[in-house]
Amino acid sequence: MSSYFQDIPPIRFAGAASEDPLSFRHYDADRLVLGRRMADHLRFAVCYWHSFCWTGLDPFGGGTFERPWFEGAAPMVLAERKAQAAFDFFERLGAPYYCFHDRDVAPEGATPRESHENFLRMVDVLGEHQQRTGMKLLWGTANLFSHRRFMSGAATNPDPRIFELAALQVRDALDATLRLGGENYVLWGGREGYETLLNTRVGQELDQFARFLHLVVEHKHRIGFTGTLLIEPKPREPSKHQYDFDTATVYGFLARHGLDKEIKVNIEANHATLSGHSFEHEIATAAALGILGSIDMNRGDPQLGWDTDQFPNNVPELALALYHILQAGGLGTGGLNFDAKVRRQSIDAADLFHGHIGGMDACARALLVAEKMITDGRLQAALAQRYAGWDSARGQAILGGQLTLADLADAVLQHNTDTAPVSGRQEYLENLVNRFCEP
Repeated sequence: MSSYFQDIPPIRFAGAASEDPLSFRHYDADRLVLGRRMADHLRFAVCYWHSFCWTGLDPFGGGTFERPWFEGAAPMVLAERKAQAAFDFFERLGAPYYCFHDRDVAPEGATPRESHENFLRMVDVLGEHQQRTGMKLLWGTANLFSHRRFMSGAATNPDPRIFELAALQVRDALDATLRLGGENYVLWGGREGYETLLNTRVGQELDQFARFLHLVVEHKHRIGFTGTLLIEPKPREPSKHQYDFDTATVYGFLARHGLDKEIKVNIEANHATLSGHSFEHEIATAAALGILGSIDMNRGDPQLGWDTDQFPNNVPELALALYHILQAGGLGTGGLNFDAKVRRQSIDAADLFHGHIGGMDACARALLVAEKMITDGRLQAALAQRYAGWDSARGQAILGGQLTLADLADAVLQHNTDTAPVSGRQEYLENLVNRFCEP
């Protein structure tokens, strides 16, 4: 086992009175919530990239982390050290899942074939670690944004040879996800967008993106992968504008190209706020459109205009997010992936645990608040009352297309009475939510 985390004991549930910072105060995996284990509702995953690949660099300075798998040996040796350390961390933390990009786990080679072979070798290593530890893969994905070849996009690149290189990576990553028992596969278009319209054919790039997604769907069915394909929306950064701007944009694109029954969304909290929405909004929208798939659980800093990927800590906001997830019937094959990183000043091995423990405890507290909201029933009752008219025979006839515009207009003239508006009771509902969040 890796010695990097040797001073950290396995993290256990110790209860709300615990003063041990390396224990769970609220995340009790086996506690029943609405008839299911807390662990089965939340399905936590640790991301490979931020936790084991990020060096702590930022736009104004180099790396601050000194991990034993960053340097000092050949790239593939370091990759194996990193995998050993990652699974040691997973075991000690007790999260049931992890997620990775292909380039997180295996280094880029000098040629496409060498990169391909590096990745296949490391997939064997990951499989051995999974078998040894019982860890499961929530989802895999391909990094189609870091290498300079993808500076103008991958699927949307003006050069079809770059499109083909992206196809190789996604083929390999999807095959690996199947082989490792992954339950989902994510497509994040990190550079599928543009910097300037002066050198961009928007229509052509959208068509290329759609063709690429159809190829992925076809391959999924060809190899027998039964997991869920997911797109992760993001409005900008690194590109000025990205084609998967938000959930509604993604749905419109999928519907236009006949993909809305094949692909769902992986919603990230920080991406939601970058698009000008709340996390709650994106989840509710995805649920309403039938494409809610999985969650990247993190937060941004409201005083900064970029993707800070901090661990979640706002229980009321998380409670509303989980309330909508529970109302939608849960995440199915999805889960809560901590696409979050410790701050670059948090350089100790224990800091990785503190970040994840805090995030898991915050989500556990929020789940219990969401359970109270649902069990109490007043939020649902207020919503049902507000829309009761649409549940009536008249409302259903309107929605069902049984009445024309002229029918509706004539009915108003026949009755010749105005309808008084009804209060939305926003303040009452906000106060009610705050009451549920009280200890």
